[in-house]
Amino acid sequence: MSDQNFDSLAHKFTHNIYGTIKGQIRLEILNRDLNKYTPLQSQKLRILDAGGGIGYLSRQLAAQGHEVVLCDISDELLHKAQQEIEQFTPNISLQLLHCSIQKLPKNLGKFDLILCHAVLEWLEDGYQTLSKLQEFLSETGHFSLMFYNLEAQRFHALVCGNFSYINNGLKAKKTVRLTPQHAYLIQDIRKWFKEWQLTEVATSGVRVINDYLKAGARQQFNESELIDMELKYSTHPAYLELGRYIHIIGSN
Repeated sequence: MSDQNFDSLAHKFTHNIYGTIKGQIRLEILNRDLNKYTPLQSQKLRILDAGGGIGYLSRQLAAQGHEVVLCDISDELLHKAQQEIEQFTPNISLQLLHCSIQKLPKNLGKFDLILCHAVLEWLEDGYQTLSKLQEFLSETGHFSLMFYNLEAQRFHALVCGNFSYINNGLKAKKTVRLTPQHAYLIQDIRKWFKEWQLTEVATSGVRVINDYLKAGARQQFNESELIDMELKYSTHPAYLELGRYIHIIGSN
């Protein structure tokens, strides 16, 4: 087995993630957390976007004046990233590397901020891969991890009445290629952070409402109202761990 490569699914992947309200919610929460809990607003940072794909967030950060390196194993996604840079933000410091996280060149040096968003769930050996990634984090750096949440996966199946899926250990009879295959518990990720000697400075749920909306509910509000509610309740202790994804920032 190997890590997921999205070359053959690049267009569908890009549309499904970034062309929907799901992607908008993700970006809003990531931007809020990163701006609030890392030095993005106070100094120029050296940033690594590990498995950054088409680089939506990387381009934003580079456009703010930060020095960004983005790596991904998908040549097709990196090609799209280069097209986006040339079309919208040609004068930014954003380096694209066609390689896996495991094969990042050691001479890249250290980074003030490392992003690893919606990547862990596609890795065959997530713990070892992210452990190696810590070698690139500076002594005062921040690590931003967003991962697919096992308890949210389970709860979504419960409220949908998909009890056979629950009883089958959350293993689908038919694999959907864009459905993550490796979900994680927040307490296990916190154990990893402690092993890496990272202090947890922020934790948010991503999509704590959207994925549980009842049929017809979307007719009662517009998307900006939904995003406002997602932001409001993403850190609420009763709802945070219902997020389809969890975003954790740790600092050295």
